[in-house]
Amino acid sequence: MRDKIDRRKFVKAGAVTAGGMLLGANYATGMFGRKPDEVGVGVIGTGDRGTGIIHLIGELEGVKVTACSDLIPFRLEAACQKAQVKKSYEDYRELLEDKSVDAVVITTPFSTHGEIAIAALAAGKHVYCEKTMVKGVSETQAVIDAAKRTGLVFQTGHQYHSSPLYNRAREIIQSGYIGEVTAYECQWNRNGDWRRPVPDLKWERLINWRMYREFSGGLPAELMSHQIDFVNWVSESHPDKITGFGGIDHWKDGRETFDNAHVLFRYPSGLNASFTCTTTNGYEDYRIKVLGSEATLILDYTAGKIYHEKRGGKATGVVDGVSGATIQAWQEGKGAPIDAPGNDPTIDALRQFHKSIVDGDAVISDIQTGATTAKCVQIVLDALHEGGVRQWSDYPELNFK
Repeated sequence: MRDKIDRRKFVKAGAVTAGGMLLGANYATGMFGRKPDEVGVGVIGTGDRGTGIIHLIGELEGVKVTACSDLIPFRLEAACQKAQVKKSYEDYRELLEDKSVDAVVITTPFSTHGEIAIAALAAGKHVYCEKTMVKGVSETQAVIDAAKRTGLVFQTGHQYHSSPLYNRAREIIQSGYIGEVTAYECQWNRNGDWRRPVPDLKWERLINWRMYREFSGGLPAELMSHQIDFVNWVSESHPDKITGFGGIDHWKDGRETFDNAHVLFRYPSGLNASFTCTTTNGYEDYRIKVLGSEATLILDYTAGKIYHEKRGGKATGVVDGVSGATIQAWQEGKGAPIDAPGNDPTIDALRQFHKSIVDGDAVISDIQTGATTAKCVQIVLDALHEGGVRQWSDYPELNFK
């Protein structure tokens, strides 16, 4: 299908490829054959991410997939078989009417998040909205307003907020242990065209939605956003200036989103952060490097290390209780591992979402952090596509009150 898909039709029929899911919000005692504290889950968008989350939910106590939705029939059928679910919907709005669905996890294409989230909240469903939260600043505010009106649980899919490793790294940085932090250097590089195979051209824009600007924010929304969120979260701030460049320089295949992006943030405190995504070299893959006056902290997906600045001297005693490293180890340039689990944080995020619904626990990755990152992503996209240095103050402030 080479013709542009009408966006309203795209959203109307429900989510797609990246795969999304829903966790039910009206959970009720003993209804639909579930336990009193069991949350019914509907899955909207049954691509890789959606089916991955289905698998993780199968490992959780108190959560059950009760319905699925997708525009692509063979994906929907496969997801329902995997989740052993009998209810399937082409139109996600019909899924929202299903009383066995209590809350929603939205992992559909970026441009559909806002409309689906607002509809889900209006239907009384708690929402887990995958990153990036919403496309567009005014659209982000509309979701904030909808969430305020309902008082329902709203969690965003920046799952590293749920990672013991990333929480420990945040504690170390904020404690001043690595000294004054002046810069973050972030990368998420891959070697591949990011394109998914399609069995028929009519599915091209649905399966490869990441390639098309109508539906996607490309690399900044799909990859950079996690690291942008981390810097904002740790610094408890947001940038005041953003610039960057990129292009479609390597994969001449009809895509509309950039195949490389290089972005710079400046924070009011003087902190600088860089974010790089390429698709032609995967060396070192994913990294967050935090540069402090006393040490450098480096994170990957599942592990972290601290490298102390060389200060001279020949003592060999224990440096501190944080890392247990010796001065000799520091001087030899050996990194001290951060002692915290680095397991997949998505299952922890889903578990915390369940606890927020059932027990009223505070949301870990809440709408405020998710919306702030969404605004950053929109400013990044404007800087990349239109050029220049973008000011945070040139965009509407988000109102969370």
